[in-house]
Amino acid sequence: MNTTTPEYDYGFYTGEYDEKPVRPCPRDGDNYLGAQLSCLYFLMTLLSLFGNGLVLAIIYRFEKLTTVTNIFLLNLVVSDLIFMCSLPFWGIYQQLSNWIFGTIACKIVGSTYYLGFYSSVLFLALLTFDRHLAVVYSLAAPRLRRRSYAVASCAGVWLVSSLACIKPMILYTSYTAYNGKVFCEEYPGNTSNNIINAPLLKAAGMYLQLFLFFLFPLAVIVYCYIRITITVISSRMVTKFKTVRLIFVIVLLFFVCWTPYNIVLLMHDKASTCEQIQKVGNALQVTRNVAYLYFCISPIFYTFVGRKFQNHFRLLLVKRFPCLKKHVAVSQTSRTNLSTKSTPNEI
Repeated sequence: MNTTTPEYDYGFYTGEYDEKPVRPCPRDGDNYLGAQLSCLYFLMTLLSLFGNGLVLAIIYRFEKLTTVTNIFLLNLVVSDLIFMCSLPFWGIYQQLSNWIFGTIACKIVGSTYYLGFYSSVLFLALLTFDRHLAVVYSLAAPRLRRRSYAVASCAGVWLVSSLACIKPMILYTSYTAYNGKVFCEEYPGNTSNNIINAPLLKAAGMYLQLFLFFLFPLAVIVYCYIRITITVISSRMVTKFKTVRLIFVIVLLFFVCWTPYNIVLLMHDKASTCEQIQKVGNALQVTRNVAYLYFCISPIFYTFVGRKFQNHFRLLLVKRFPCLKKHVAVSQTSRTNLSTKSTPNEI
């Protein structure tokens, strides 16, 4: 992710590298737009911490981590929080147009961003596949959907996501531009020792993100929900439809928010003329913020789309504000869960 761009895009660094700059391309327009929109980063971080914290509180107070769905949801929330922790750094960076945190922090923040993003995508696909097993193969699913299966699946997601973060860990670095400002971005040229072909690694990372962390999860999710829809319609299982509704809304929300960003990101890497770079740069600033918005509003759907989470949330309100007891209806299931922490079957 290129969070900001120098006033002129030379295509090469200055300073310790001896590349000659190419003809400059003014980037004042999208840089200014990015600085204005970056104010939203801090608001989104606060909203995400509150929303995801609420989901964690509900899971802790009312649930036991013995069900596959709860384990996956917990890991998805952790992924969102990891991603959002990087946004304040990018917000400060765009406001100042100057990276003040050093090279090590540049690598850590860049890798944290991708770790949260990649793992969130895979956990969404995993949640959908798990719902597919539970609905389409309802008789055989209990034998497959055990806690060991959930733990192993989550470990696999974190492993794949961590391996994919090797690229940003290598390429992200801070460097001094011609105007004396320090930037934190992926170095577009070869490394100084020429051991690693940085442009090739950067291109490979882009296509890895496109295919493994966007198109592949999209294909899995579309296939699973086609099978789920056919099964639900053919058997008229109303309760099963309510069970998959929450995961469907979360997945739909994710791809509505992230698809424009991935398309514009691909166009940005293909832009050749200065005019194209400027136009795509503006589009990238807008679609990036729409994509980040997902991590703020998704906890709202955890809480208010699933009937179980609605009941849990109401009970938390009643416990915190007793004056609302007469106005907020709480099911007996949530009251029982508060004392026993048993997990109902419905999500």
